[in-house]
Amino acid sequence: MSGGLSFMAMPGTTQLDPALIPVQVSAEVIPVIDFAPFLHGDATAKAQVVRQIGAACRDTGFFYVINHGVPAELVAQVYAQAKRFFALPAAQKAEIAIENSPCHRGWFRLGGENLDPVRQTQGGDLKEGIKIGRDLPATHPLVLAQTPLHGPNQWPSLPGFREVMQTYFAAMEGLGRELLHAFALALGIPETYFDTWLNTPMTTLGPLHYPPQTGRITEAQIGAGAHTDYGCLTMLAQDDAGGLQVRGKSGAWLAARPIPGAFVINIGDMMERWTNGVFASNAHRVVNTSGRERYSIPFFFDPDFSAPVECLPTCLPPGEAPKYAPTTAGKHLLDKINASFDYSNFN
Repeated sequence: MSGGLSFMAMPGTTQLDPALIPVQVSAEVIPVIDFAPFLHGDATAKAQVVRQIGAACRDTGFFYVINHGVPAELVAQVYAQAKRFFALPAAQKAEIAIENSPCHRGWFRLGGENLDPVRQTQGGDLKEGIKIGRDLPATHPLVLAQTPLHGPNQWPSLPGFREVMQTYFAAMEGLGRELLHAFALALGIPETYFDTWLNTPMTTLGPLHYPPQTGRITEAQIGAGAHTDYGCLTMLAQDDAGGLQVRGKSGAWLAARPIPGAFVINIGDMMERWTNGVFASNAHRVVNTSGRERYSIPFFFDPDFSAPVECLPTCLPPGEAPKYAPTTAGKHLLDKINASFDYSNFN
């Protein structure tokens, strides 16, 4: 016993608070969806994928996609480059510290982000990461207009790093556009509805490194505190260390096991707001009890900064008022970032 809690012994020297132990679930709870028929199939096959995605988005807000068109070799290259970067001495990583960027780009240290500040009271998330966005020059109109979150990336001095990350960035942006096409159809609106606000989308690649966590682990500090994602949708590659947990409709935490070749897709707060709660933005967290380093590669797909985020016409029942006040994509993201990063104070 410690502090009134009974801890469960894990392999090695780890003792896990029972509140952090997930339920092992079947594929039906977090469905695995073959995306190839949407990309290449006939109308009937495409409609079946749309129904599957719509059901998942209304239920847990999480699903896996396989046969998504992003080459496994490219994903492996991104992992390799991320590991090279995170293996650098802290002083070298700090050369591109996110605090030095006017547009939220670069490396953040262990504990630099706290996704659950109410419960996490021992120094923030036990992870480090790097934010890589759309690399815009100083002469770009959005940069000249001093649009928040727009500008150049900070790149480490690692040969090949930039080229691999930019290739992956482009591939994932393409997948994100196709997923939004499927979302639109699942919501009963034209397939290209969201394309209007995808001129300069605020897409962000964010490789993460979680060191192994040992000893007695409580909600006071875990790899990533319980949270919902800020934006529109997230596409996650996770390694085989495991640790991702998703909160189910019953309130139980579910283990989102790694599936080789699959991306975990989840709805963010912006999409929930846009759909008036029809699509669910669900809480998730990371607890790395694998005894080794954990790496994941999230890709956050968000629309243009000025995109209006207000109730879609097919998501408002007759006679009811929208659940959320209208906002813009940029304002929504700035509010979320300011709440989670201790250095941040965007206007």
